[in-house]
Amino acid sequence: DLTRILAGPYATMILGDLGADIIKVEMPVKGDDARHFGPYINNESAYFMSLNRNKRSMTLNLKTEKGKDLFLEIVKKVDIVIENFRPGTMEKLGLGYEVLSEINPKLIYAASSGYGHTGPYSKRPAYDAVVQAMGGLMSITGEKDGEPVRIGTSIGDITAGLFAVIGILAALNSRNITGKGQKVDIAMLDCQVAILENAI
Repeated sequence: DLTRILAGPYATMILGDLGADIIKVEMPVKGDDARHFGPYINNESAYFMSLNRNKRSMTLNLKTEKGKDLFLEIVKKVDIVIENFRPGTMEKLGLGYEVLSEINPKLIYAASSGYGHTGPYSKRPAYDAVVQAMGGLMSITGEKDGEPVRIGTSIGDITAGLFAVIGILAALNSRNITGKGQKVDIAMLDCQVAILENAI
């Protein structure tokens, strides 16, 4: 679990609740950004703890050769790698899906990002409110004839997490039949459009 903040950790939280053994990999010193979000209980972020239950954490610097080597050793033994970096980040590190699937052909590689790994917006950063707006959800929320309104929860991140779990479980089911892993590419914007149902 290379994820941070909300969309990815929400997905791995659900997988952990379902019994998966989650190894959360955090950057040294700082850790997951969510560790610095309040409210705090006993100097620990309640926000972080609510999303990262049922996980074991470790720090690993993927920008060093030693860190990469250790990560690759772990990849040989796991079923799933999940990340929510901006597209291209893992490839720059030399740790993209193509590399990891060579090491572990049964690997399910799940990536969650704002606009997916392909397309004209793929390199843009995205946040919950941005995808709520771009997906059209904010236009159907609020008072009649009023301004668009952001939904009270981070539904952009949460739906991306849910769709990531669905994709991962489908990929695992496929692997049970074919013996091969695959890449699951989740775009937060796609998820927002998908939940508009008949409003679209």
